[in-house]
Amino acid sequence: MDPGGSTAKDQAAGPAAGAAVPGDGTRNRVARSILDHGPSTAADLAHRLELTPAAVRRHLDVLVAEGIVEPRDQRVYGTRGRGRPAKVFALTDCGRDAFDQAYDQLAADALRWIAQSAGGGVRGEAAVAAFARDRVAEQAERYAAELAGMPPESRVEALARLLSEDGYAATARSAPGAPGEQLCQHHCPVAHTAEQYPQLCEAETEVFSRLLGTHVQRLATIAHGDGVCTTFVPEIREHHARRQPPTSGRNPA
Repeated sequence: MDPGGSTAKDQAAGPAAGAAVPGDGTRNRVARSILDHGPSTAADLAHRLELTPAAVRRHLDVLVAEGIVEPRDQRVYGTRGRGRPAKVFALTDCGRDAFDQAYDQLAADALRWIAQSAGGGVRGEAAVAAFARDRVAEQAERYAAELAGMPPESRVEALARLLSEDGYAATARSAPGAPGEQLCQHHCPVAHTAEQYPQLCEAETEVFSRLLGTHVQRLATIAHGDGVCTTFVPEIREHHARRQPPTSGRNPA
């Protein structure tokens, strides 16, 4: 989860080789807005960036051609309204790499070595899980100190702010169709590694549960190909804090 750098070899290899890194102009602002806010419609981008829809579409056409973004059907959580879902634009793997080249291969190799050194199989998976929990422990302690004493209804928004300060471009919003909130992380520096080792996501989910004092459920993750890591946090009440374990992974619905 910690942002990393990249070498020239990293940038020359893999699917990102043909992708152009966004520059410092308006096109970069469009791509950056998608990174910060998640999959967005052309109208959303025009509103946020104070541009005309026509200008945004021109930049999106170029970004799509360069492999930085891709059009998708908008995912709808909860009850779907009438009509066809709006088309949204999301960053591709190449687009994410253009902003943050993490040492994904190095991290994956290290976790593979940990698993093999522990004997592989169940023991190997347990060793990776232990590493993942230890990795987020220091971060969790720092967040816990910030959240201490906060009323339950303020914790999700405060956690989103802390995550954003650490580079996760996180937001909090009301959950559609259910009492609670959604914690959304629009950026994950280790998404490719987490795809191979879901223990990284599971350890993070456990931390969220402890910090917020309630069970939480992952609805979507960037590691599974979703545009945003989305965690459902039910309405928090002090009297039921920590009674239920977190639910990792994606919503089976």
